[in-house]
Amino acid sequence: MKIGIAVGDIWRPATFEELIGQARAAVELGFGTVWAAQALGWDALTALTAVGCHVPDVQLGTAVVPVAQRHPLVLAGQALSVQAATGDRLTLGVGAGIGMMVRTMYGLPADRPVRRMREYLEVLRPLLRGESVAHQGETLTAAGAVEVPGARPPQVLLAALGPAMLALAGELADGVVTWMTGPRTLAGHIVPAVTKAADSAGRPAPRVVAGLLVCVTDDVAGARERAAERFGLAGRVPEYRAVLDREGVDGPQDVVVAGDEEAVAAQLGRLAEAGVGECMAVPFGTEEEWRRTTEVLGRWSGPA
Repeated sequence: MKIGIAVGDIWRPATFEELIGQARAAVELGFGTVWAAQALGWDALTALTAVGCHVPDVQLGTAVVPVAQRHPLVLAGQALSVQAATGDRLTLGVGAGIGMMVRTMYGLPADRPVRRMREYLEVLRPLLRGESVAHQGETLTAAGAVEVPGARPPQVLLAALGPAMLALAGELADGVVTWMTGPRTLAGHIVPAVTKAADSAGRPAPRVVAGLLVCVTDDVAGARERAAERFGLAGRVPEYRAVLDREGVDGPQDVVVAGDEEAVAAQLGRLAEAGVGECMAVPFGTEEEWRRTTEVLGRWSGPA
């Protein structure tokens, strides 16, 4: 199993210098992929363009860009622009977004997320290939094409947790990316569902990327407490509550990968046994724990 690392402001706000510094440090430590989330700070695709232009020879990925706020013609142009600027190093992770945020922050509809995502992918994938689209569906209208010379279409991963979205990921995307999803759920639900859907659609075996908080520490209780303070709200969001219940845990703090080197290695091993091809690690903790975590993960970041 490969290990990539998240950069930017997924854990705390980052300046431009810090963003580039994180990516450079990741490469020096041995990481081959850096990931950026789309939250309320850095635009993920802009951040990765900056990283790609300053840091050569590192793969780039979004995990993930919510699509409700970006028409597929817009997102296709952005993604292909990143490809052109960085030498085709992007993996484009997309998702429906948290329904509550889509409705309350942006005033956009969040009903029928699977139907909306199906139409979105049916439009986005041809646009990324440079094809023209003329789509007028239940939830989306799109007409036109995007041309960015020299840019290859990136792989597209779908943020999927429920059965219907996982089936869609296997059918229309190149794989799935998860966040705060434990090994039991990955092994018994995520990986089998997306693999079955891809096989039924006659598509290659899907990529499975699992995003998790990681802390190499001698204070596991403290690490989980800090994770609960920062990410506890996710445990009350329906999209994440469902997979936490499936895992049989109380909150996000219970799926954190935490412990000394031996314990963290064992927990990452469970992910590999579950069928995860890559872990998107989000190191966190005190400054000392952050440094220790990134150094340890860097040594393990190549292929298993």
